[in-house]
Order: sequence, then structure tokens, then C-alpha cells
Amino acid sequence: MRPHTAAMTVPPLSSDVRADAVRRLDAIAREDGVRIVAAVESGSRAWGFPSPDSDYDVRFIYVRPIDDYLRLSPVRDVIERPIEGLWDVNGWDIRKALQLLCRGNAVVVEWLRSPLVYSEVGETAERMRALAARYGDADAAVRHYYGLLRGAWRREFEGREGVRLKKYFYVIRAAAALAWVRKHRAVPPMALPQLLDGGVVDGPLRGRIDELMVAKARTNELGEGPRLADLDAFITGELAWAEATGLIRRQAASREMLAAADTVFREAVLAG
Repeated sequence: MRPHTAAMTVPPLSSDVRADAVRRLDAIAREDGVRIVAAVESGSRAWGFPSPDSDYDVRFIYVRPIDDYLRLSPVRDVIERPIEGLWDVNGWDIRKALQLLCRGNAVVVEWLRSPLVYSEVGETAERMRALAARYGDADAAVRHYYGLLRGAWRREFEGREGVRLKKYFYVIRAAAALAWVRKHRAVPPMALPQLLDGGVVDGPLRGRIDELMVAKARTNELGEGPRLADLDAFITGELAWAEATGLIRRQAASREMLAAADTVFREAVLAG
């Protein structure tokens, strides 16, 4: 029986989890002398298909004191902490995040649109969303999700008769994102349930995916199994569509977008 799609939503974070995340973020801000302007969940929990033991993939964007941006020797633009239990916490400098956004990197866009937000301070994240909404386009999403899908497909599926079933979720999400662009000509949402609610797959295939999502939510390990022909056909079809569009080559950002990103950067740094 097909699971009721109303249940296929992104599970919320508990108050204890949020409090623990904020405590960790506050410690990073103190230890590294930075200002964290946005922190979100980015991973299977935010994508809508967590397992009981899924990590908390906390990702944040931070701003350094202005003197750090005026040095001859650049300061490292990534802050990472060792994985501790279920906690995987790291972040990007605002300059790095904006540069990647201008290059069409959909990871930054996903962070800005994550349904699970730990903290947001000031206007920087909202200005970045406005920048992405004004200058970001569906073509950039095609390039990103095609690269993500192609890599995972070759690494985990090509030439194999049996696969780790949980790996299907990562390729399904990327394929569904491509299908969203094909159907709606718009930047796709981050979470798999939202993508599926956009009508990117037919009823029987939606039922198959929903069943896998319910199974993954109940167990730490789905195990291995034979390839699933209906899912394979959907995934390879979206790969072929993306390749046929001719959009998979990176395009340079417009001067107008770069100028707007410079403004967001200066405002974020000077706000400290």
C-alpha cells in the first residue's frame, strides 16, 4: 500500500537538538572570532529522508572582522569541526558563499532555502536569498544537479547488479530536481517530499519512493538489494534530458550579479 503523502514531510527538529546546535555554534563564534549570520540543517534530515541515526549536518555562513579581509595573507575561508557523535558542523565565509553563489553553486541556494533553520541573525541571509532569486536561474540548477547525479550514479550504480538501497535517495533527489526544472522551469526546492509534490514522477513511481522513505525512516540500514528498474529508468532519463539541454557547462556570472554580490558582502562586513 502506498504511504499517505501527507506524512512525507520534513520532520521538525526538537528543542533539545536546536539548543545543542546553538550551543555549538556559539562556541565556534567565540573560538574563531566570527559572526555567524545563518545556520541550517543540510543533509538527509533537511532533504526529508532521515534514518533514525542520521547525522545532524549543521552548515553555517559567517562573517569575520573587517581587518581579516584587509590582510595580505588571506584567512582560511572554511571553519570545520571534527565529527562528534551525530554532529557534523562546518561553515563557509561570507565571501566564499557569495562567490559560489555567483558561480551557480546550488549548495549555497539550498542552505538559504533549508526548511530546518537553527539561527539567522541580521539581514545578510535574506539579502543573499534576494540575490539568488533575482539572478539565480534554473539553468544553473541543471548544471549543479546534473553533476551531482552523474557522479553518484557512476560511483554507486553503474555496472552493479546489487546496490545499497539507501543510495537511491541521493540520486532520486538529484533526478527529481532536474525533473522539477524540466517541468516548472524554476529553481527546485531542497527537500525530496516537496519535489515529489511538484508532480515530477507518476503515481506508481511516487508510491515506490514513498515506501522506501518510510522504510528508511524506520531503520538505520536498508541493506543491499537488486537494482530497481523503474527508479533506474527515471534517473537515467533525467540524466539524458540534462545532457540534451546543453546547459551542463558552467556559465560566467553577469557583471550586474557580481556588483550586487559585492554590495551584499560589504554590507555584511560593515554590519559587524
